Amino acid sequence: MASSREYLEFILEQLSGLEDICYRAMMGEYILYYKDRVVGGIYDDRLLVKAVPSAVNYVTDVQYELPYEGAKEMLLVDNVDSREYLQGLFEAMYAELPAPKPKKR
Repeated sequence: MASSREYLEFILEQLSGLEDICYRAMMGEYILYYKDRVVGGIYDDRLLVKAVPSAVNYVTDVQYELPYEGAKEMLLVDNVDSREYLQGLFEAMYAELPAPKPKKR
C-alpha cells in the first residue's frame, strides 16, 4: 500500500515551523529531509524516523517497525498530532543524522 498525498501534506504542515523541510517521492512512499539530511519517511501512511539515540530518547513509546521488507528497523512516531512534539523530535535528531554524501560528477 502506498502512502497518501494527504498524509504527506498533513505531516509537512505539522513540520511547517521548521526551515528546510523537504521530501522526495520514492516508489509510492516519501523520504523526508531536514536541512538536507535524511530524517526518515512516510511509509504506508506511517511516519518512521531513523533510530538514532536522540530519537530513541525523545520518543515516548518506542516501537520499531520496518518501512518495507529488507530494510533496517525505524522508529514509529505515533504522536503526529502535536506540532511541537514533531518539530522537537526533528531538531533533537539533527546533530546525529549523517551528512549528505558529496554528489559524484
